[in-house]
Amino acid sequence: MLSDWQFILLFVVIAVVFPGVPILLGILLGPKKPNPIKQSTYECGVETVGDTWIQFKVQYYIFALVFVVFDVEAVFLFPIAAAFNQLPFFAVIEIIIFVVILLAALGYVWREGALEWF
Repeated sequence: MLSDWQFILLFVVIAVVFPGVPILLGILLGPKKPNPIKQSTYECGVETVGDTWIQFKVQYYIFALVFVVFDVEAVFLFPIAAAFNQLPFFAVIEIIIFVVILLAALGYVWREGALEWF
């Protein structure tokens, strides 16, 4: 019988082997005929006009990062909500502190204008 750690090791090996083998086979056995057309920038079937290396506003990335942070933190709140009646008082106080920190971060991001799209 396999122990718990052996199951985890088996899972990690399978997770590396299944995507790794086809990628390696594609690299080793695939045709290698580079030409300028194949190496040109391709965007949605339309040939690019002008410089393809343009700089996007940093605000788009900050908006996405703020979304990811609050999305992950919202996921942390779901198990707490499911087991709220079974939590001790100290855990409820920790949850309140966690939510206050989230609200403070949201207020800071809002005040700095990172949530403005245009």
